[in-house]
Amino acid sequence: MDLNASLYLVRPEVILSFSALALLLVSAWRAECGRLVSILAVATLAGAGAYVAHFLCNDTDAMAFYGLFSNDSFANLSKILIYIAAAIALMIAPRFLEKAGAMRAEYPVLILLSCIGMGIMVSATDLVTLYIGLELQSLSAYVLASFARYDGRSAEAGLKYFVLGGLASGILLFGMSLLYGFAGSTSFAAISAAIGGDAGLGLVFGIVFVLSGLAFKISAAPFHMWTPDVYEGAPTPVTAFFASAPKVAAIALTMRVAVEAFGSQIAVWQQIIIAVALMSIIIGAVGAIGQQNLKRLLAYSSINNVGFILIGLAAGTEQGIAAMFVYLAIYVAMTLGSFIILMQLKDRDGAYREGMSDIAGLSKTRPALAAMLAIFMFSLAGIPPLFGFWGKLVVFQAAVAANLLPLAVIGIAASVIGAFYYLKVVKVMYFDDPADVIFAGDDKTLTWTGAALALANSPVGYLSIPVLGLLSAQAARTLF
Repeated sequence: MDLNASLYLVRPEVILSFSALALLLVSAWRAECGRLVSILAVATLAGAGAYVAHFLCNDTDAMAFYGLFSNDSFANLSKILIYIAAAIALMIAPRFLEKAGAMRAEYPVLILLSCIGMGIMVSATDLVTLYIGLELQSLSAYVLASFARYDGRSAEAGLKYFVLGGLASGILLFGMSLLYGFAGSTSFAAISAAIGGDAGLGLVFGIVFVLSGLAFKISAAPFHMWTPDVYEGAPTPVTAFFASAPKVAAIALTMRVAVEAFGSQIAVWQQIIIAVALMSIIIGAVGAIGQQNLKRLLAYSSINNVGFILIGLAAGTEQGIAAMFVYLAIYVAMTLGSFIILMQLKDRDGAYREGMSDIAGLSKTRPALAAMLAIFMFSLAGIPPLFGFWGKLVVFQAAVAANLLPLAVIGIAASVIGAFYYLKVVKVMYFDDPADVIFAGDDKTLTWTGAALALANSPVGYLSIPVLGLLSAQAARTLF
């Protein structure tokens, strides 16, 4: 394949790269133009997304740069979710960061650079491409976590994320070196062919280390230890970004590596994924019960939901991968909506509140806000008829179809534990005496974005099932 054809297939990444550099120059010349740069960054994501949508509608399936990069339906659907989540994270940030004295034009630039890395991650078909994309996304994320540099919690979150992220990268690199040493190639296809027979002990260790490194990136137990601290310490718009776009990219990358590189040894990695899924579901549910900080609660909720998503991967089937995409799309809407509501919890002085006690009796003082948060909590709990129920249903159906009935039963039982702390939030808002702490906000962007996401999580969301199911099935077929 010639260079021009390859550049055409990576045009979304090219658009994001040149736009990020141009916006970086703008921010260097006019440091006070953070809002303008944010608007231009959203427009850039829309432009790149238009190309991705074009590829997705045409069911493009082509390789670029001699097999290092894949432009297929799987990658393109992942990028659509990533760009939507990143655009929402950009739109909701300016007012919050200005209040914290941290709004600078570098914020949208870092988001764009992170999106480039995530785009490379989901399209990677080689260990080298995988690592380049992963580190580009991670380096941007480390800076974003500590973006409120005068806030001690944000600086601590960035440092913890950086140190533990470096450890995870080392684990991942060690696993990649083992795979290369025993398989003789860094290509996913070549690795799959090399381990098609009887996988030796070295290859098994390589698979374990690679999956362990990826488990850190998706904040799956037992590699979840960084998540609550980073989610609590980072600025809330950054936390909303971390919980959505990078999560989609990391889970999509894990899917591609498991199916394309390790697909011929499903018996080896399926046990690992089942164990990680169950630990994530249980630890995420139990760990959230005693949390009094809403951001930490949503961090454990994220760990819990990753466990449910991994049930689809444990199935190891096309149906399981399609179910994961359906769940991811719903999860992005649920999580972003929850954090948008948190960003509207302000007291009389305009200070942001995030404690459980702060929302006591919220239904009496801010009924619309309480209703939207209740929708997101019920949806995260998977309670019908809200749309979150459908995400859990499809992954459990995939597990049952793959003869993993015990896994589905345990997952359903554990989801009851998770429902406790979601319902606790609703109980505090509707049945406790009003704390009279939260006052009306004036950010229309948050109001309308939160309302739109609440509507998507309501029974109205079921109207998207035909399109979402079609796109998810199309993406899953690409990997098999």
